[in-house]
Amino acid sequence: MPSELPALPYEDWKDTYATLHMWIQVVGKLRLVQTPWTNHSWHVPLYVTSRGLTTSPIPYGERSFEVNFDLIDHKLYISTSDGRIGRMDLRPQTVADFYRELMGKLGQLGINIKINTTPSEVADGIPFDEDTVHASYDGEQANAFFRALSFADLVFKEFRARFIGKCSPVHFFWGSFDLAVTRFSGRTAPPHPGGVPHMPDWVAREAYSHEVSSLGFWPGGAPLPEAVFYSYAYPQPDGFPAAKVRPSEASFNGDLGEFILPYNAVCRSASPQDAILTFAQTTYEAAADLAHWDRQSLEQDPEILKKSAGR
Repeated sequence: MPSELPALPYEDWKDTYATLHMWIQVVGKLRLVQTPWTNHSWHVPLYVTSRGLTTSPIPYGERSFEVNFDLIDHKLYISTSDGRIGRMDLRPQTVADFYRELMGKLGQLGINIKINTTPSEVADGIPFDEDTVHASYDGEQANAFFRALSFADLVFKEFRARFIGKCSPVHFFWGSFDLAVTRFSGRTAPPHPGGVPHMPDWVAREAYSHEVSSLGFWPGGAPLPEAVFYSYAYPQPDGFPAAKVRPSEASFNGDLGEFILPYNAVCRSASPQDAILTFAQTTYEAAADLAHWDRQSLEQDPEILKKSAGR
């Protein structure tokens, strides 16, 4: 674990953030188009690597390919199962130029895919091939985001190991631009109201077809211009907003409908890992207890975790 987490002030890196968000959406939509549907849209996200983000292998006929963002050396790599490689520099350029360059590189590798160029989950989004507004890329800022994301990924995986019920992978949703891991009670949930910009309502309803408690890391945005860890329940049980959770810096945000723990508070804590795990555990317990989940059958035996750690 890093001895010091990087600062991630939203106002300082919001331009790089906005551009990187759109670049990653372009790549994410390649996976969306080519990968067989998996429940709760689990075929869509990207995954954190030791250097950035990856699509993981994407099927293309009898071949597969994957796209990797290297946020250390600031490169994008396309690799295919037949040994071919394409490369791009991550540098200041418009989303439109990035889109054209990426599609050209894919074409050189014999990969021709058509995607919906309208950004997902973004109000008033500009089609990728027309977006000459977003063109910022500061490598240091992008790397700081990656280091924060990498740390969250490691801690979230530790938290995920405590649950033996249905649980998502730890994955990065490029639409909402957040890292998340979601636990399921096993019971169905009432239909989700939908209303997410540029996302069909049926997708949201399928994603929330069953009761969940979800933990995530989000670098911020217009509704809340700061990086936060968050936790919510769907459907939200009675009394959830008033539940007592820890650490003390955590609070319920009524506008977002979820508990948040500021990233800056985690950075200042004596143990960032413990702060995140405490937040994750206490918010999950609030959701599960108030909704009467069968916790005994859903949670991993702590002794098994201890034995595994000492093997």
